[in-house]
Amino acid sequence: MSNLTESLKNNIKTGWESPSNIALVKYWGKYDNQLPQNPSVSFTLSTAATRTFVTYSESNHEGMDVSFLFDGHENAPFKSRIEKFLNQMSSEYFPFLKNGHIAIETSNSFPHSSGIASSASAMSALALCLCDIENSLNGNTTFSDAFFRKASFISRLASGSACRSVFPLMAVWGLVPTVAGSSEEWAIGFSEDIHPVFHNFHDDILIISPNEKSVSSSAGHQLMENNPYAPARYTQAGDRLKTLLVAIRDGDIDTFGKITEAEALTLHALMMCSDPAYILMEEGSLTVIKKIQKFRVETGIPVWFTLDAGPNVHVLYPADADQQVQSFIISELKPYCHEGKIIRDKVGTGPKKIS
Repeated sequence: MSNLTESLKNNIKTGWESPSNIALVKYWGKYDNQLPQNPSVSFTLSTAATRTFVTYSESNHEGMDVSFLFDGHENAPFKSRIEKFLNQMSSEYFPFLKNGHIAIETSNSFPHSSGIASSASAMSALALCLCDIENSLNGNTTFSDAFFRKASFISRLASGSACRSVFPLMAVWGLVPTVAGSSEEWAIGFSEDIHPVFHNFHDDILIISPNEKSVSSSAGHQLMENNPYAPARYTQAGDRLKTLLVAIRDGDIDTFGKITEAEALTLHALMMCSDPAYILMEEGSLTVIKKIQKFRVETGIPVWFTLDAGPNVHVLYPADADQQVQSFIISELKPYCHEGKIIRDKVGTGPKKIS
């Protein structure tokens, strides 16, 4: 080990900003160690993101020491989850963590635990930081394809959908016969076969409620194990994904929108068919959905919706419809948003290293 690397070993600080992602074909149901029951595909977002800084220093005493700040404040539940994850990673993937002090500072640009995939952005940002520290300890200064594949793999172990956040534009996770290199172990970037219309597709996130979900995504995945509709759902998701990828390649916005909306409604229908059943949508969610569908029929403007596992509605539309859709959102949908909160987002370029 070089003298430079040896000195860095005692105090390495890195920071990454990683975006959230919105699944178009949903991942809902898992097996074994965070492996998906069905493949999924997502848009990588731009504005909704997590910024994480990790400082690592080698400790003189046995065991790992973790400090954690979220938005500048201690957060015991988050810290507990992070400590558990880091201990798991230290035993097999990052042995340097075993006798180290790890100081983590993180913040979100959007509400956490409210159904905007905050765990995806948070855990992918953390995974990128850990892989970056490993790079520094090994004297590496570049970020290869292997680096991002490992970051995706580590992200998956922390939060399944997080594995899709480390790639620009779009990502596919799970085995898809028509996508070379697709895997359940990590996601892969899917940017070469995307029609230009989707490169800057808009996603305005309507914050119907910023409150923490009544049922976590982890609990929702577990409930799929006994859901009587699960086997048919997993087959359906694979079939829809194949059709959707063709539509994305061809620029077929109508087919894209129909499948995307159907996937959102299927996701929430599965929740209602769980035992116990639960509902994450709010009254405002349903009103907004109906208004979007009515507006599209009446104007012919290609605007569509999707939801993640929460009440907040993502409004999807091509860039050239921005002016008309913005007018519609402000006049018709904003009154249903909590304190008028809307996150104007769009397809993004993926994570970035920050200093």
